[in-house]
Amino acid sequence: MSIKVAFYTFGCRLNQAETAIIQQSFGESDYQIVDYRQSPDLMIVNTCTVTENGDADTRRLINKMRRINPEVKIALVGCQAQVQKERLLELPNVQWVVGNERKMEMAQIIAENPAAAPQVITPTIRKKSFTVPFIGFDDKHTRANLKIQDGCDFFCAFCEIPYARGRARSREFDDILHEARQLAAAGHHELVLTGINIGTYNDQGRSLVDVLTALESVDQLWRIRISSIEPTTIAASVIEKMARKNKLCRYLHIPLQSGSDAILQAMQRKYDVQEFVDFLNFAAQAVPDACLGTDVIVGYPGESEALFEETYQLLLELPFAYFHVFSYSDRDHAKSSRLDDALKVPKAEIARRSLRLRELSNRKRQVYHQQFIGNVEPVLFEQHKGGYWSGVTDTYIRVKVRSERDIRNQLLPVRLERLEQQVMIGSLADSH
Repeated sequence: MSIKVAFYTFGCRLNQAETAIIQQSFGESDYQIVDYRQSPDLMIVNTCTVTENGDADTRRLINKMRRINPEVKIALVGCQAQVQKERLLELPNVQWVVGNERKMEMAQIIAENPAAAPQVITPTIRKKSFTVPFIGFDDKHTRANLKIQDGCDFFCAFCEIPYARGRARSREFDDILHEARQLAAAGHHELVLTGINIGTYNDQGRSLVDVLTALESVDQLWRIRISSIEPTTIAASVIEKMARKNKLCRYLHIPLQSGSDAILQAMQRKYDVQEFVDFLNFAAQAVPDACLGTDVIVGYPGESEALFEETYQLLLELPFAYFHVFSYSDRDHAKSSRLDDALKVPKAEIARRSLRLRELSNRKRQVYHQQFIGNVEPVLFEQHKGGYWSGVTDTYIRVKVRSERDIRNQLLPVRLERLEQQVMIGSLADSH
């Protein structure tokens, strides 16, 4: 009788890419892969530790799984496992805690220790180029995530990712192309390049630009999308490639974190406000329709109302289409957690400021979307739900159309007609 195994992912696109790879390793053994709500015998949870919310999410999921199946065995893997170790092993039903160095070996680890004493496996993460053992096919999505890099050497004061993920390292160039070809041939016509700090990619002298150039020649690959990328790591040639409107999507997510030089300096970020503004304006002028997004942290220790206002005004002025707003929280390994409590911003004030920024982001997203009304844009369709086919443009606008045809995983021209909340309603331009 096969063992029912389910997978659950918290956090970033890199985690999603890795979960897809781990899942493939279980497909070659005596396992039946099921949804986590189908009472699995075994649950693999890829964890996140960027904020304190990630810690709480893990506990909530474990409690939920125990209600579904009180006997379920749980493996907590990834970032939270790397930095919290024994703390996680104390949680009920947790049998394995496996860090980032060995989480790709989960099928083998479980086979070797199916019912023995609980295990913690968190060796030091090696700084060397890497390959990926399986192809990350994703049967739930038309787009696939392609891991090209891992780790970070920047050590921003608020962040414990370098401790959870290790130092920056790059995936072997040929291994990236091998997986990309396999994914495209399987019908993943858009690939999202993921990593912790992908702009620092370097494998034997090959840079991110070299990866992009090579991917442009992959058959059946229609779109290449760059996920979050640090502002100081983006070569001008990346923007120039985007402007040529070949396969590289007109989309950039560039973390700002704060619009105050004082806070940026305290965070130990590698740029000041003016440098960021200059680069963003260069990108916006080179690719006028590009969707530009950012991350911002609210309530970093020492952020006064006046310093927050600097961030608000900068975000108001810059050509962003949206921003992700994060409430500051102490992380055990981050330098900022050791700052004087007198510098800490009250949680109620963080919530108030965060709400202001989210409201501003919603307004900016509306303005960005509205400029496309009347345009015909190619849309890669993903699913049929509620009577509509849904997909995204290369600028990451969510679009819905009605069609009697099955248009899943097709790239079709759509006339964008009106905006409903944050979704564009259109009609197929090739149907007239």
